Amino acid sequence: MSLAQNMHLRLFVGAALISLSPVWVRLVDVSPTTSGFYRVFFGGAALAIYVLVTRRSLRLGRRVWSILIAAAVFFSLDLWFWHRSILYIGPGLSTLLANFQVFIMMFAGIVFLKQKPHLAQLVAVPLAVLGLALIVGLDWSTLPQDYRTGVVLGLLTACAYAGYMLSLRASRRDATDRLPTREVLIVSLLTAAALGLSAMAEGQSLALNATDFGWLLGYGVLSHCIGWLLIASSLPHVSTTEAGLALLLQPTLSFFWDVLIFDRGMTGQEFLGAAIALFAIFLGARAPSKQNQR
Repeated sequence: MSLAQNMHLRLFVGAALISLSPVWVRLVDVSPTTSGFYRVFFGGAALAIYVLVTRRSLRLGRRVWSILIAAAVFFSLDLWFWHRSILYIGPGLSTLLANFQVFIMMFAGIVFLKQKPHLAQLVAVPLAVLGLALIVGLDWSTLPQDYRTGVVLGLLTACAYAGYMLSLRASRRDATDRLPTREVLIVSLLTAAALGLSAMAEGQSLALNATDFGWLLGYGVLSHCIGWLLIASSLPHVSTTEAGLALLLQPTLSFFWDVLIFDRGMTGQEFLGAAIALFAIFLGARAPSKQNQR
């Protein structure tokens, strides 16, 4: 297999692994905060082993540590919102809404980084709104309360995830190593500490039975660690379009898993709305910035 073929395989296998993230959350019988804790705890432990084996130093400047603490706050909020959204509206729609972070990143780039938006990006925003309206329906007041809560939490996830990505990017401003492995490791462990404290404050137990332990180990190691490493290592070797397609693959597969595993029904209008929203995400991702995955 050539290097190019290997990189393409890494990219799409990584996207497929990450698409399973909301599935793990639905499969376990623990609180949303507890599942978030074990994602970053197990994932952080796996990344720590990787860092030790590759002998990477964790010596980072005070500025970088300050930014990584902020990134951990955003990521903690991201998982707190997202895991609850998954339970309210399912893996597919919650993941689609979380990927609206593309548009928040786009606006941040325009306002703070003075980036000039592409025409495709400007078209993507109203398309995304149209797609979401078709999925959830045009009469918001008739929707069940839990469903409305799940949609709001999904959009809050997008905001928190964009904050995490912007913080992580800022922490890499003067970095010399190719992959942000150390930064993600530190953020993972700080996030685990924050979610562990949150679970205790909520009165939630961190105890696991054997089945939940297995699912959450898969969540942390396969989706959080291996999936991310495969994607991050392949991005420098693939085109922007291919990276955008990988970004599109994650929420698409999450919808597929939702239908296949959890018997989610979809009307023709919902299917059209999801297709439009996914296309809008693809257009919005075609920016000067790197593509991001959950």
